Amino acid sequence: FPCTWFLSVIQNEFRSGKIDLDSTMKLLDKLQIPFDYVHVKHLFKKTVDKRKVPTINIEDFRAIYRTLVHRPEFHELFCTYSSNQKVLAESELITFLKKEQFETEANETTALEIVSKYEPIEEAKKRREISFEGFVRYLNSEDCSIFRKDHKIVYQDMNQPLCDYFISSSHNTYLISDQLIGPSHLWGYASALLKGCRCLEIDCWDGSQNEPVVYHGHTLTSKISFSSVIHVIDKYAFAASEYPIVLSLENHCSPKQQEVMADYLESILGNKLLSSAIDDVVPTELPSPEALKFKILIKNKKVGTLEETILRKGQDSHGETGEIIEEVNPSDEEEGDERTPLSPLSPSETSKRKRESESTPPPRKRPKMKKIKIAIELSDLVIYTKSQKFESFEQSRESQKCYENNSIGETRARKFVKHSAQEFIGHTARFITRIYPKGTRATSSNYNPQEFWNVGCQMGRCICRGFLFTAIQTHTEGFFFFNVILVMWYMLPVVSLATMYSLFLELYLYIATLIFQLISGHQLPRSNLSKSNKADPLVQIEVYGVPEDQTKKQSSVAKSNALNPRWNETFTFTVQVPELALIRFNVEDQISLTGNEFLGQYTLPVRSLSKG
Repeated sequence: FPCTWFLSVIQNEFRSGKIDLDSTMKLLDKLQIPFDYVHVKHLFKKTVDKRKVPTINIEDFRAIYRTLVHRPEFHELFCTYSSNQKVLAESELITFLKKEQFETEANETTALEIVSKYEPIEEAKKRREISFEGFVRYLNSEDCSIFRKDHKIVYQDMNQPLCDYFISSSHNTYLISDQLIGPSHLWGYASALLKGCRCLEIDCWDGSQNEPVVYHGHTLTSKISFSSVIHVIDKYAFAASEYPIVLSLENHCSPKQQEVMADYLESILGNKLLSSAIDDVVPTELPSPEALKFKILIKNKKVGTLEETILRKGQDSHGETGEIIEEVNPSDEEEGDERTPLSPLSPSETSKRKRESESTPPPRKRPKMKKIKIAIELSDLVIYTKSQKFESFEQSRESQKCYENNSIGETRARKFVKHSAQEFIGHTARFITRIYPKGTRATSSNYNPQEFWNVGCQMGRCICRGFLFTAIQTHTEGFFFFNVILVMWYMLPVVSLATMYSLFLELYLYIATLIFQLISGHQLPRSNLSKSNKADPLVQIEVYGVPEDQTKKQSSVAKSNALNPRWNETFTFTVQVPELALIRFNVEDQISLTGNEFLGQYTLPVRSLSKG
């Protein structure tokens, strides 16, 4: 009956005898087959070139279909469990699920669900059997994804304090290209929110006619209005996740325009805006994501304490301002302003500074101080995410409030990871910590946030610097990182980092062994050097995590085959701390012995790997 079913689906399309490329695409779509246009076009062209006519007959279509769908590795697996090589009976399907997919609880109900969902042939469905056509559709489905099905929803305990979670974060969200001359665009915010980002950055500057604007200050990037940004955030805030959003304001506005910002935040966001402490109580620990569902939090500098804000509740603060005096930390200057890219020093300037630093000890200078004016109306909207300048771990332990957050530049943070890891872990266990990129990253390149996640930094600029990882300036979501959109992750609980790190450093008790069989690829992107659909693909399997777990292995090269390359290679990894480990599958085209071209990648947490 597979042949009868196939003809019944396609024969009406061939009433005139032949079909063109466009009709071929539509017919494949009707058959519910995932296909890549480039590969189908190549197979079609290869067929019609023989006859010098731009159409194919029914047998030509059947040949194209089989090339795309009837993959040899699928057929070998099917025949291993099918006694008659035609269908899998219910008992045979259950055996396959248990042995190959490690579904130890699989039973008649499980098998029936798969047959009902994926078997296209009614005769087989009535017999509770699955044909090869149904088997192929099952293997190509989300039910056979390497990402665990039960991890595609929020499966963790979301009732812990907010600082116990990794937060998918963005930097310069409004930029959709480079950091110096590219456009600012509202799509940066919409895209980030649709991909599950929970922390957005808004660089606010005084605009004309008392209207604040958003852009990358002191650069040639274009400007968009603050009000339009808030309207977009209001529209898309909870489209992908119900958990709280943090709006990180890089506030350069005058007090007058800060009041305009406060008015827009309240009037546009309405009840979504968290404008007062829960039950008007000053917390001893941060509330949980569950307690803050569907709420938008403002992250900004704040005048005074949360207690004072609660006491002012209901009062008219229009026109009132407060002043914050901060010390300018030299290490911040070395890092580079997080808003304005640095100009690199020339070699001669670098050499001169090095000689000067070696020959003369630095003189003791009085610390530079700066005054920052904050409108009370805006200050009072900052509840659980007060921006607090980071001085030292000791100072934070002694005087920092639980609702005060720190931002640390990547260079300085990297030094802390290297020299003060345990203190860093203790700090992030209590306070939300954001790591921002150094100013020299003008091309919107990303630092690797893994080293900062390892010490518990909650905001590691994981969703990127603005746009979507197809334009370098991007979103990353597989515990959120790297250069291609991955899976939907919003907030991940930080495992007890002090306990984990102690376990990792001293005991090595919990170790995972990962065994991957790299079988094949299908319809991979073609090489940029190819005029047809060819590539010389290879696969790199990488582990990211604590330093001892980071490693990379590589497959052989499948020559001139992007349609259906086969490898059949096995790779084994030992992972000391699986809670913080990511697996990355990176596919490249070998264009020379010294260089490869990126084709695609997929990254996911080790804990979310599905067997089978």
